[in-house]
Amino acid sequence: MRTLWIVLLALLLSGCGYNTFQTTDEQIKASWAEVLNQYQRRADLIPNLVNTVKGYAAQEQAVLLGVTEARAKVGSIQATPELINDAQAFAKFQAAQGQLTSALSRLLVVAENYPQLKSDANFRDLQAQLEGTENRITVARNRYIKAVQEYNITVRSFPSNLTAMLFGYSVKPSFTVENEKEISHAPAVDFSAPKVPAPAK
Repeated sequence: MRTLWIVLLALLLSGCGYNTFQTTDEQIKASWAEVLNQYQRRADLIPNLVNTVKGYAAQEQAVLLGVTEARAKVGSIQATPELINDAQAFAKFQAAQGQLTSALSRLLVVAENYPQLKSDANFRDLQAQLEGTENRITVARNRYIKAVQEYNITVRSFPSNLTAMLFGYSVKPSFTVENEKEISHAPAVDFSAPKVPAPAK
């Protein structure tokens, strides 16, 4: 009799989305880990990038400081696995990463005004690495968004929503549309931006 109840319970849970919750939850965790991995890769590039720019454009203190402070703010946020279950904490993380993206964009715009910096092999290499990393961030974020979307649909749909209530599964936060537009393009030099006069030699 006990075996029969176990079989019936297994059939009930599988029919109500329990297995789907397990699968999609693991997909979200894996996707989130990759997002963090790529963000960390970007953060690791920044000190060398800032130091290289500083060697040619030390007077651009406001821009250099902006990048450094934005990186520090990102680093101060504990990106634990639990963060993806906390909408408020997720929003703070997202905002900090968005600020860092903007700060890097400003840095690359400033770099356009220094021909010697642009021709520096180390700077070109760092710029290429940054662009590649931003592209990987976009791919990782898109995978995360899709995984969360699939999970959230299951949470909201009948009869799996009953399973969600029974086992405490709730909707997970994702990247907002506004933030997705901002980060869908890697930081790039805006050639239409006003030029900052180069310092007199």
